[in-house]
Amino acid sequence: MSDFRPAKKRIDVTVGESVRIIRELQEMSQNDLARASGIAQSTISAIENDRINLGVERAKTIARVLKCHPAVLVFPGWEVTTEHAA
Repeated sequence: MSDFRPAKKRIDVTVGESVRIIRELQEMSQNDLARASGIAQSTISAIENDRINLGVERAKTIARVLKCHPAVLVFPGWEVTTEHAA
């Protein structure tokens, strides 16, 4: 029997909401994130309001600044566990 458990959705959060929540938890403004990431503040606002897609490269850049894994931003609300060796 395998110890593998697939990820399951825990809460409903959009990608934009996850970016905003993590940014705010780190007490950063959109302008702070824009300066640190090199992504325009207007683009960050559009991402947070789900008007444009985050995209892989922007997810990597923002995750680096917010010190989190890009998957936290791209797959918000999912419980992801790792398989442990027996």
